[in-house]
Amino acid sequence: MKAVVHDQHGPAESVLRLVDREISEPAAGEVRVRVVVSGVNPTDWKARTGMYGGEPAAESVPNQDGAGVVDAVGPEVEGLAVGDRVWLSLAAYERPGSGTAQEYTVVPVNRVFPLPEGADFDLGASIGIPAITAYRALTVAEDGPDRLAPGALEGKVVLVAGGAGAVGHAAIQLARWAGATVIATVSSEAKAAYPTAAGAQYVVNYRDADAAEQIRSHAPDGVDIVVEVAAGANNALDLAVLRTRGTIAIYANNGDQPFEVDVRANMGLNSRYQFVLLYSMGWPLITAAAEDINAAIAAGALPVGEAAGLPLHHFSLDQTADAHQAVESGTTGKVLITISEA
Repeated sequence: MKAVVHDQHGPAESVLRLVDREISEPAAGEVRVRVVVSGVNPTDWKARTGMYGGEPAAESVPNQDGAGVVDAVGPEVEGLAVGDRVWLSLAAYERPGSGTAQEYTVVPVNRVFPLPEGADFDLGASIGIPAITAYRALTVAEDGPDRLAPGALEGKVVLVAGGAGAVGHAAIQLARWAGATVIATVSSEAKAAYPTAAGAQYVVNYRDADAAEQIRSHAPDGVDIVVEVAAGANNALDLAVLRTRGTIAIYANNGDQPFEVDVRANMGLNSRYQFVLLYSMGWPLITAAAEDINAAIAAGALPVGEAAGLPLHHFSLDQTADAHQAVESGTTGKVLITISEA
């Protein structure tokens, strides 16, 4: 089979190479998936460049997310059968050879989830890390729900920073599906159309001098949950619009501006900061998130594509380096690699 691999850290065009590999057999508790589409996330290029430290294993295969068809099941596997359409996430976590940038991958069954009827493989490869991250951010508030469903966030106001990104897109859609009022922030007027298409009722340019006043005009009692992508840069704005006992869920610090805690302001608000990283969430939480995400998909609440506010950018397997470069350069939308025919 064809696979993209690397055995050292570095630029995509220098270290990623297309090779032939043997197709592995699944062991107990594992399934083999014929990958149709692989999704590329920022965590994938960060791992490839060595941002997380350590040395890559021999023939590490990039990309954590994907979608495809179950090709074989190992012993002790329940709930999945050959021929099932599935999406998968964290494929390469602690299994560097199991990334989705290859024609077949073998992963533990708890990383594979049924793809609801009517959802295509592009959608399946687009959810994974972005949607689970968004889900976690929306379910960590002190007085909020720990599961999402229609009505779970009724009466709540959610502020999604970076509403044009993949996590922001999923957060807007999941929050709306759960009944919240959603305000999104963007960096330019050109990007405002994306969160609007995703379902945000209000969009604010966070660069505006009166951004806090604009947000407060839509949430006079303050925001219940902030889904935050740039903690350092946005902290002052977040505190200016957060309600008492509100939650700021941080999943990234884009821009790398130092994040400093204003103790007095946070004490006055009785606020909560929750840091979100899938790798340490634990499988029970990931499983619960996937179940509810699938319910949202089945309800038609998580579409992707230009009309839904998340443009899709397609590459072929031999263009994996270009796909990584697209994500690394900040391309708006979702970067996908088509591996095989559906």
